[in-house]
Amino acid sequence: MEIVVSPAELPTAEVRDLPKDGLVLLDVREDDEWAAGHAPGAVHIPMGELPARVGELADLPDDQPIHVICRSGGRSARATSWLNQSGWDAVNVAGGMGAWQREGRPMVGEHPGIDPEVI
Repeated sequence: MEIVVSPAELPTAEVRDLPKDGLVLLDVREDDEWAAGHAPGAVHIPMGELPARVGELADLPDDQPIHVICRSGGRSARATSWLNQSGWDAVNVAGGMGAWQREGRPMVGEHPGIDPEVI
């Protein structure tokens, strides 16, 4: 997945501009990052597994873009580029889960009794 695209050519959205409901969100962070805290309803496919698991995205609604998120926006930018060049309609989420958390968007974690966090 070695695709380089100019940032000016990459579809990007700010967290504050994302809809509160009905958002198709793909989280490409690693398993430990996902377990620590993620957006409710997001789909999790680590970036390194995306080419092998891209077929799983076919189950997502196809009437809107797939918004791709990571911790800060770097991995998701590469994944967004790859997805778009592979025929998907993908948008990078600027600032990643860090921006998600700063905007006060809901988060859930996989560790009972521990508040979700972005790591």
